[in-house]
Amino acid sequence: MIRERWFGATGRKVPAIALEGTIDLEPALVVDDVSDLAAIHEAHEAGRPVVVRASSAAEIHAALSLGAVSCALVRDESLLSLNLAEMTYG
Repeated sequence: MIRERWFGATGRKVPAIALEGTIDLEPALVVDDVSDLAAIHEAHEAGRPVVVRASSAAEIHAALSLGAVSCALVRDESLLSLNLAEMTYG
């Protein structure tokens, strides 16, 4: 089952984890990590989707732990099959 999340205030849903280049990111704020929490929060408050690039399970977990993040973008297809519930709840 593919978990989906709201894409900001666009009314669309997107996969929680997506392969880079497979979804339309317009008008999202796309960041390389979750270090700029102020920008992420500002975009979220404005209804703008937030997408975070991730290259490991830990980075995906960190990104999706933030309610403001719509999607984690990955380049490695094997990361698409992560069990987010298991990562979160054990």
